[in-house]
Formats: sequence, C-alpha cells, structure tokens
Amino acid sequence: MPDQPSHPAADVHLPADVDTSRRGFMQSTLLAVGASQLPLASANAAPASSATPPVPVVPPRAVTLHINGADHQLSIEPRVTLLDALREVLHLTGTKKGCDRGQCGACTVLVDGRRVNSCLTLAVMQQGAKITTIEGIARGQELAPIQAAFIEHDAFQCGYCTPGQICSAVACIAEMKAGTASAVTPDVRQQTVAFTDPEIRERMSGNLCRCGAYNNIVTAIQAASTQTRA
Repeated sequence: MPDQPSHPAADVHLPADVDTSRRGFMQSTLLAVGASQLPLASANAAPASSATPPVPVVPPRAVTLHINGADHQLSIEPRVTLLDALREVLHLTGTKKGCDRGQCGACTVLVDGRRVNSCLTLAVMQQGAKITTIEGIARGQELAPIQAAFIEHDAFQCGYCTPGQICSAVACIAEMKAGTASAVTPDVRQQTVAFTDPEIRERMSGNLCRCGAYNNIVTAIQAASTQTRA
C-alpha cells in the first residue's frame, strides 16, 4: 500500500531568508499597530486630566452664632455644617460626630430649644438662633439635673453618645411638660402627656447607644423629669 501523500504545504521548505522575512513582517506589523494606538491613548489621556473640574472656591461669609449665651463671630464657607463649625472652628468638641448623616443623634444640639442634628444643618442657617451644646447644659459649675441623673443611674458606658443623649433628653422633657403628643400618645386630644417609659423611648428613638444602655437612660430621664416637674 503506497504511502499517503503528504500535504503539499508540508513538503515546502522555505529558505531561511524567507522565514526571516515573514518574522520581520509580523514584527513590523505589530509595531505599526502599536504605534497607531499611541495617538489614541494620548488623545484619551489628555481630556482625563483636563476634564477634572477645578475645586470651586467659595468665599467665606461672616456669620454670628449665639452659642451657650455668647456670640461668636465666624468667617466660614456657606457649606460648613453647624457640627463642623462647633468642633473645627470653635473647638466645642463636646458635640460628637457619629454617622455624619443624621442617623445616630450623637451630634444633637438644641436650637431655640428644639433638637437638631447639627450634621444636617448649615451654620449660616442658624444665625440669630439660640444654640445650646452640651457645654451649655450645666449651670456654671453645677451639673444640670439630667446630667446628675445620668451619672447616678449609670446611663452611659463609653460615653460617646452621652452629649447628644443629654441634649435630646432636655428637649424630650420640655416636650412632655408642654403636652406635645408623640406617635405613642394614647389620646392626642389630651393637653397633658404622661411621663411613661414608652413616651420617653419613642421621643429618644433618634439617639442611638451602641453600648445598649437604653434602660438606664430611660430611668435617668424619669428621675430628672421628676425633679424638674417638682
């Protein structure tokens, strides 16, 4: 049986110079393709650097903030939050920065007696308002009843959320004394609100405690509210 004929291409033996020429052709082709990409890459890279918008410079604005009974003259950008103005500009670091998005309540301060998350409001918006931070809760060297109650009933553990809890508790007690109804008030037509645990828990629900000292916090608020009602 005769041998199977080999593929014609297998019998072709290219001279060494032909093989070298083909390798050279491939190399030159790859170089040409690569070179053709260089202008495109440069064209793509150039807009990337020039497309970055410059950081806008917002001129500072003169603002007067009334904090803890004293006026403070500030020159700050309009985008500065009240929390950053307190901590970074005035160095009133008792107000804590927690989540910085209004979810934990650690930055709670009082603005005209109402609870405000200072991370969610701009400092320039509070000009003319009466701002009270944790540094302004005490009566000089004497602790406020709510501060003494927090200590007596061990209403804090790590203490990080405590300034916000105390500020919120001050407004919480004032709301109940004023007869302001909440979501759990049994009869909103009544002009008085009972100082019950559910009422306190509902009103303090915007202040989170990672240590879980909620029972002691409620007890402290109950104790402080009894003193302030007397």
